[in-house]
Amino acid sequence: MSNDNTKRPQIATRWAQGQSEARAELIGELIRANRAYQVAVEKMDDAFCRLLGVNRTDGRCMDVIDQRPGLTAGELAKAVALSPGAVTTALDRLEQKGFVRRTRDSEDRRRVTVEMTEEASRRAWEAYGPLGEMGAPFIEEMSDSDLAALIRFLRGGTEINERRAQELLGEL
Repeated sequence: MSNDNTKRPQIATRWAQGQSEARAELIGELIRANRAYQVAVEKMDDAFCRLLGVNRTDGRCMDVIDQRPGLTAGELAKAVALSPGAVTTALDRLEQKGFVRRTRDSEDRRRVTVEMTEEASRRAWEAYGPLGEMGAPFIEEMSDSDLAALIRFLRGGTEINERRAQELLGEL
């Protein structure tokens, strides 16, 4: 993507029409900071996947499984926007590496759920756990109101990104 701002529309400026110049600049800075954050998260996730010897799709599956233990392969497929066959293949690879396990539901034997293994959880904690320690000074500086605003921003951003991804996938 070009860094030449004269060749593409100023998104923040369009969103901030009618707002003060200072507000428009803040919106622009928020967009730049969020995009840089997204790139840094992608780098971190890529580094973790490389460390485990898995591809990014398998890593994304592991992340969703970790967040939602006990989901089915079908639920996972929907969550990561993959076909059931692609998710089955990913789960086969992850199970072979000892990172996930499939378990039959005790109440409905037809239902098979997926969960992370202790080994995968341990390795994830070793990689991602230090981020909490590194981020603690930033969090400690924030008020409860600041934290609530960040949570609203992240939840709202998640919702609109999920919705827009579905719109784009529908256009394919």
